[in-house]
Amino acid sequence: MGDTRAGYDAIAADYLELVRDELARRPLERAMLAAFADTVRDEKVADGLVAEIGCGPGRITAHLHGLGVNIFGIDLSPQMLALARKAHPGLRFEEGSMTALDLPTGGLAGLVAWYSLIHIPPDHRPGVLAEFYRVLAPGGRLLLGFQVGDRPRVYTEAFGHTVSLVFHRLSMDGTADLLREAGFEVTTRVLREPEDSEEAQQGCLLARKPALST
Repeated sequence: MGDTRAGYDAIAADYLELVRDELARRPLERAMLAAFADTVRDEKVADGLVAEIGCGPGRITAHLHGLGVNIFGIDLSPQMLALARKAHPGLRFEEGSMTALDLPTGGLAGLVAWYSLIHIPPDHRPGVLAEFYRVLAPGGRLLLGFQVGDRPRVYTEAFGHTVSLVFHRLSMDGTADLLREAGFEVTTRVLREPEDSEEAQQGCLLARKPALST
């Protein structure tokens, strides 16, 4: 994870400019985020607390907060967190890794990994999804956003900086299977074709940790 942290520290300001207004051009993504917000509020578990894991400069955290979600962000990159805190001073942002979340078991009503699971190598992905399952309360919701495909994209340069960043594209069916193996119920799949300068299809999966039997 050191290369990912260093890479995003180096490109943080440029990355923010790249994605700052992206949601305004993505109605389908806004719809998925709104659906997630609605389902988290409807479940009424764990005081409605939600974490965005891999929050970067905080734009998705802030968007969901604007939809009435009780949310905070976690990211690996100190520079990304500095930008998030500056842009959204009223929100909480913490440094941490999705491979070992410093969160209590069953403490979250929802968890968002919006284009952050793509930095986890395939053999580590089941462990990360198991960690997501652990920190969610029964009935809690999980939203994943990712690029779809079977070949990773490797960057050694970005925005004029030398980096070592790997973007793993995920299989829609394979990721759904991993979620089920971790114990989740997959409730919604969305797949759209590339737009603008995108090179791959884009996918979203909404899943639920089963509620306790009564």
